[in-house]
Amino acid sequence: VQLVESGGGLVQAGESLRLSCAASGFIYDSYTIGWFRQAPGAEREGVSCISTRAGSIYYADSVKGRFAISSDNAKKTVYLQMNSLKPEDTGVYYCAAVLTAGFSWRLLPSEIDYWGQGTQVTVSS
Repeated sequence: VQLVESGGGLVQAGESLRLSCAASGFIYDSYTIGWFRQAPGAEREGVSCISTRAGSIYYADSVKGRFAISSDNAKKTVYLQMNSLKPEDTGVYYCAAVLTAGFSWRLLPSEIDYWGQGTQVTVSS
């Protein structure tokens, strides 16, 4: 199983980034795939996720209206478009996958089956 993230970087406040997560090694459309982030000294928090078969979507309140998640099932890739970035969005962003059946939609780290290695996002003020 592999979840490979890309697209992180250093941007100024108000700018945009798009993260990608390429998945392999599991039945893609049986899983909900999403993103967590972790700032220095903070706990890992759920940002957004999408069920790859039904297309149901969850966003954390802190990113609603600014971030958009999507899935290209043919490419087995999930994208996170991040607009109007703020310094508080800074952190390591992790792609994560959880079997959709039984998922609580609370996007807790304890529910996750597979993790990517993470990509750094830094937003300067």
